[in-house]
Amino acid sequence: MSYVDEIYDRVVEQNPAQPEFHQAVKEVLESLRVVIEKNEEEFKRDALLERLTTPERQLLFRVPWVDDKGQVQVNNAYRVQFNSAIGPYKGGLRLHPSVNLGIIKFLGFEQVFKNSLTGLPIGGGKGGSDFDPKGKSDREVMAFCQSFMSELFKYIGADTDVPAGDIGTGAREIGFMYGQYKRLTGLYEGVLTGKGLSYGGSLARTEATGYGLLYMTEEMLKCNGVDIKGKTVAVSGSGNVAIYAIEKAIQLGAKPVTCSDSTGWVYDPEGIDVALLKEVKEVNRARLTEYAAKRKSAEYHDKAKEKNNQWIIKVDIALPCATQNELNLDDAKALVSNGVIAVCEGANMPTTLEATQYFQKNKVYFVPGKAANAGGVATSALEMSQNSERLSWTFEEVDSKLKNIMVNIFHNLDDAAKKYGMEGDYVAGANIAGFLKVADAMKAQGIV
Repeated sequence: MSYVDEIYDRVVEQNPAQPEFHQAVKEVLESLRVVIEKNEEEFKRDALLERLTTPERQLLFRVPWVDDKGQVQVNNAYRVQFNSAIGPYKGGLRLHPSVNLGIIKFLGFEQVFKNSLTGLPIGGGKGGSDFDPKGKSDREVMAFCQSFMSELFKYIGADTDVPAGDIGTGAREIGFMYGQYKRLTGLYEGVLTGKGLSYGGSLARTEATGYGLLYMTEEMLKCNGVDIKGKTVAVSGSGNVAIYAIEKAIQLGAKPVTCSDSTGWVYDPEGIDVALLKEVKEVNRARLTEYAAKRKSAEYHDKAKEKNNQWIIKVDIALPCATQNELNLDDAKALVSNGVIAVCEGANMPTTLEATQYFQKNKVYFVPGKAANAGGVATSALEMSQNSERLSWTFEEVDSKLKNIMVNIFHNLDDAAKKYGMEGDYVAGANIAGFLKVADAMKAQGIV
């Protein structure tokens, strides 16, 4: 049995009932096979893959808090500090009912390679809780966040572990967490990113993941002789990533025609009205039914009544920006039959392994999330830099740095794929480029 297969079997055996983590490890190891087999004896002697797939630290704790009726509630919470070979742990805090240890481990594992690809000195980690901020009052959210941070603060710090926002964790939640961290430690430091502008946040952080996704998509298409101008785009999701991917796509001359939320999706053949979408989602925190009600050209599709989703629409580019495994093999077949030319992931692992392989088999340009959505964590690292220097850069400065980082990521993964005889396989290129830097750092630091 090869070292790669041995390690995958070990991960499955030691981490039962964690399918998302198994999937992430399998996808990475398969594309690293060519690199690992060239160095198998050395890597095996140093147990490099065992160390790479095993978190340095896993924290599990309860979060008790009191709701508005005076009832005590208890949630499960996690922080997985996966790898610190190239810098302090860095990764978001997800607040969503689906959160469990396996999902946090998959996200933390992906984050190791994503952070490496940015070229910035940040390691990989992830955290969160099965708490759902939807439908909760501001006071209830504050009660949860303060209780959550009352345990987490013991394990994080500006040079140790720097959490950020994620699904369910926006500026409100980060603010409550930061206030509690400061109260408990007496430290005013860059321990969290995604902060408000009045207390150390960075301009362009809100836009960063969506904008970065489009900078990556534009550069990848350009290097393959394709102009993004005039192309139609299907986008899933309607959170930060999706909204600002839509906004930047419009700025680059493309036409996004779909978006979605947990209850349904919208098809707007005239192009998504990003100002209206922001009003519905960022101001009113409402469902997309409200968008469709205010936009005559929009068609609303209820997920409870229809099996199909936005991937049945004929488009040139697909940008899944919602959640893991949202785009399956049937969706991939529908997109390919409709002539899609590129798929770039805005969410973390939103495409199933079978769908990814189908896109690659049918010569669709495919860029994985660890590369395509790295703009968010890259700008978080830029926020860390500003905090360390006690400076605040302009929106234009941050946006310019973000674009350079995304363009460099594409060329690094493109070069890595070519170097190992897999030209055009951007999944393999991203995994190899991310892995080599982390592996070099791990070897240099000894058996730790």
